[in-house]
Amino acid sequence: MDNACNVEPLHKSPSVEERRERGTVRLIVHGMGCPNCVNRVRNSLLQVYGVVSAEVDLMTGRAEVVFNPVLTEPRELQRAVAAAGGDGRHEYRAYPL
Repeated sequence: MDNACNVEPLHKSPSVEERRERGTVRLIVHGMGCPNCVNRVRNSLLQVYGVVSAEVDLMTGRAEVVFNPVLTEPRELQRAVAAAGGDGRHEYRAYPL
């Protein structure tokens, strides 16, 4: 693991509005190579308003995201995964399962 790109996991307490309605989407995530990548992708997903929780698995290359479908949509979650790699060094892509 490259310590130069260390990423600490984000902890989120969803708002009442975010928890009001729930949907789940499963994504295939390409481009992750280490636990820091997992944290980078997970943190980016959790920063989307409407996301309640996000679990990202390096071994399977999959993510499961619980979100409020009134506040966000799967396409926005795919954009968040891509944005997680916006540092010029990492590149991630997500596709719905």
